[in-house]
Amino acid sequence: MTQDSRQGRHLTVWTASSFVVASMVGTGIFTSLGFQLKDIQSVFPLLMLWIIGGVVALCGALTYSELGAALPRSGGEYYFLSRIIHPSIGFAAGIISATVGFSAPLVLAAMALGSYFSAVFPVFKPMYVALIVIFGFHGLHMSQIKWGTMFQDGSTAIKIGLILIFISFGFIVDTTQSISIFPKPGDGSLLLSSGFAVSLVWVSYAYTGWNSAVYVAGEIMDQQKNIPRAMLMGTAFVMFMYVLLNYIFLRTTPMADMVGQVEVGYIVGNNIFGNVGAKIMGLGISVLLLSTISSFVYIGPRIMQVMGEDHEFIGFLKIKNKHGIPLNAFWIQLAFSMLFLFTSTFEQVLMYAGISLILTTGLTVAALFVLRVKEPQLDRPYTVWGYPIPPLIYLTINIWILYYTFCEHIMESLVGVGIMAISFILFYLGRSFQTSR
Repeated sequence: MTQDSRQGRHLTVWTASSFVVASMVGTGIFTSLGFQLKDIQSVFPLLMLWIIGGVVALCGALTYSELGAALPRSGGEYYFLSRIIHPSIGFAAGIISATVGFSAPLVLAAMALGSYFSAVFPVFKPMYVALIVIFGFHGLHMSQIKWGTMFQDGSTAIKIGLILIFISFGFIVDTTQSISIFPKPGDGSLLLSSGFAVSLVWVSYAYTGWNSAVYVAGEIMDQQKNIPRAMLMGTAFVMFMYVLLNYIFLRTTPMADMVGQVEVGYIVGNNIFGNVGAKIMGLGISVLLLSTISSFVYIGPRIMQVMGEDHEFIGFLKIKNKHGIPLNAFWIQLAFSMLFLFTSTFEQVLMYAGISLILTTGLTVAALFVLRVKEPQLDRPYTVWGYPIPPLIYLTINIWILYYTFCEHIMESLVGVGIMAISFILFYLGRSFQTSR
């Protein structure tokens, strides 16, 4: 038996990369363009959203690669911030990751899947489809690790194939829109506008998942090499696909048809393939979203498990069954998923998730500077290329996004800040209870 197997490390670099790709490619790319078109209706700024978003994600992946290789334990932001800055900061980040960070995105993907599936089969209500899928994947991942990882690898391969088909046919379709990818007068002001900054929240959400490998770092074989590889390969590949896919959307479909619509992929598919082809692609996108939901369902409880291992007052979260699956953490995630599903709209859930994730990842990227100062002798198998430029780019652009988001979406922004504040209170109440015992 190999050392990796004895230590419970069963995820290859390809499976880890598939989590990165599957976590990113899904809800955001097939839904966000419709909402971006409310504020921006020029091709160059729309494509620049995805290029800038990809550069920011790559800068984040470079930074997390150093953190993940130096501190290879599952838990993501929770573990990094607890280890580097203070346990209370890490605890707050962990609560956000475990609730808004994973429960909200899996609900968004389920909502989108429901919309696409009902567009093909109107007899099915989107809410019921979302409900069945959420329960189904929790059941799958709560039963056996083997079946969950096999599904992840296979469904991610199908996902990539469907997107490549979509892009290929988009380039050869006869009827196209008259568009240019080059800037035109007025595009410069759009790039600096509040609408562009807020639209980057949608893009940031679409790129959410570039850091997925660090959440399951303790289960990855040859962690110090494979964690950076998984994040960088996955993020670069997704960025390339995103820019091409949005170009195809804009090339084949009038902007007016997509404004404010969730099922953008189905609308575009109708223009590329016709009515029957659109239904087939709608089903294909539904399958694609299954992979996204699966990755979020699998990863989320692992963060709660690590938190339970470190904090006695939530120790019930670390309990595993005979297959090594943290069942209590899965039940908590399922409860939060139901809360989001039945109380919020698609746009609200996305803003909650996008803003909260920018806050936690921004703090984690900033923690790299702290770690470099506090522990200069720490073994670093991987160091950020071009340091300190990538983490500074990541922080600068995300601070700009948050400023305009707080100005224009105050309620959703306060929810993210409120969850963090409540998490601090829970941490110190829990510590007090633990001490008194």
